[in-house]
Amino acid sequence: MSDNDNECVIEILDDYAVVRLRGEVDLSWSQQVRRAILDALGDTGKVGVELSEVSYIDSSGIAALVEGFQSARSRNQKFGLVAVSIAVMAVLQLARLDRVFPIFADLDAAREA
Repeated sequence: MSDNDNECVIEILDDYAVVRLRGEVDLSWSQQVRRAILDALGDTGKVGVELSEVSYIDSSGIAALVEGFQSARSRNQKFGLVAVSIAVMAVLQLARLDRVFPIFADLDAAREA
């Protein structure tokens, strides 16, 4: 997969921001993902990172997610992972972060939490 296949879109739904990621989240792209997550937290205070179309994530991508989670928690904001792909879930489980992040099956469940 080339960098052109990566996509990061922030969508605002009322008081909730969704950061939709697609592609491979690795060192070449993780800073853009980090910035998008932190920007979304500044916009609404409730953020879900939608990961259903992420085919690969490395430690730098996981670090971007962790930073978003910690930033939200320090400011009493809501943060969760939405529709996590099998590839991402495998990494989260390996690092035992599936026990740390709020993980939601879909956007409706995330917004209701």
